[in-house]
Amino acid sequence: MGLLRHRDDGPAPTRYRMQEKLISVGDDYWVEDEGGNRAYKVDGKALRVRDTWILKDTSDNDVATIRERKLSVRDAMTIEIGDRKAVVKRALVGVRDRFHIEVDGGADLKAHGNVVDHEYEIEGPDGTIAQVSKKWFRVRDTYGVEVEPGADPVLALAVTVAIDALSHDHG
Repeated sequence: MGLLRHRDDGPAPTRYRMQEKLISVGDDYWVEDEGGNRAYKVDGKALRVRDTWILKDTSDNDVATIRERKLSVRDAMTIEIGDRKAVVKRALVGVRDRFHIEVDGGADLKAHGNVVDHEYEIEGPDGTIAQVSKKWFRVRDTYGVEVEPGADPVLALAVTVAIDALSHDHG
C-alpha cells in the first residue's frame, strides 16, 4: 500500500493515532496526532437506542456524528458532518473487508484491505484519501490513520470509526 513512502512534491499527509479496540458506547477516547497532541475526541453516547459516537474537536465542538442504522438490510453506519451525510455499508460481494461509502453531495468512496487488522485504504475517484495501518505507531493497541493533503480529516476519521464499529464487537 505504500504506507511509508517519501514525498518531495508537496505537503505531507497528516497522521492520527487511534485505539485498536473501538470504545464501547459510553466510553470516550482522544484521537492524537503523530506528535501525541490531542486532535479529536471520540465520545461514545450511552443509553441510546442505536450505537452512537460523536467526534469532537479540541474545543469540545461536535464535528461529526457516527450512528448505527438499525433495521437496515445490511450493516450500515450514518455519518453526519454539519449538513452533509455519508453512509458506510459493507460491500455485498467479495470478501468482508470491503466497504462502500455514499457521500451526499460528493464523490462516493470505498475502503478495502484487511479491515479487521487495521491495514486498509480509503479511496475516492482520484485515488487514496486515507490509509490505515498499525505500522506507524509502536504503542500496543493503536493504529494510525494517514490522511492525504486536501482530504477531509473529519470524514476520514469518522469513516474509520464507522468501519471499526461494523467490523468489531463494540459493546
